[in-house]
Amino acid sequence: MPISFHCECCKKRIKAPDEAGGKWGSCPHCKHRCYIPLPPSDDEPPLTLVPLDEEEERRRDEMMRETYNLQQNILQERNAGGDDPEAAAGAAISEKDLIKAIILYLRQMADGRLEQAEDTARMIVRHKEQARDILQRMARAEQPEPELADISPKLLQGFMKQLYSLL
Repeated sequence: MPISFHCECCKKRIKAPDEAGGKWGSCPHCKHRCYIPLPPSDDEPPLTLVPLDEEEERRRDEMMRETYNLQQNILQERNAGGDDPEAAAGAAISEKDLIKAIILYLRQMADGRLEQAEDTARMIVRHKEQARDILQRMARAEQPEPELADISPKLLQGFMKQLYSLL
């Protein structure tokens, strides 16, 4: 019986012969290099999934909202540091903080929080050259940042292009 799995990149279903299990191959749709899983053994018990704990999911969502609100407050405090917008626009920012802001923007776009993403983009635009370099490195990376791993690669590239066009 052929091995059936999904491509990590394009998510299309692929079938491979049993002999190919445990080896690497190319997706026939997008040519992405995929690992072909081993065929299930007969003595292997079926995988049973545990139902989600709704209360735990609710707590996790609440903690994520709190984290987001704290991040926004910190960013607003930084931006409110000076009364002169020209001075604030030229203020230095560490690469690490700018990477965090770019990741925050991409996350906000993916989550559909467009107004918040617009605010974050305004802060990023103040550091055009540095942000362009970071975006180019992120676009060339084989793996996205861990915070962005659940976003489809094509969608993530689209958001990156959109931010790059603002710079």
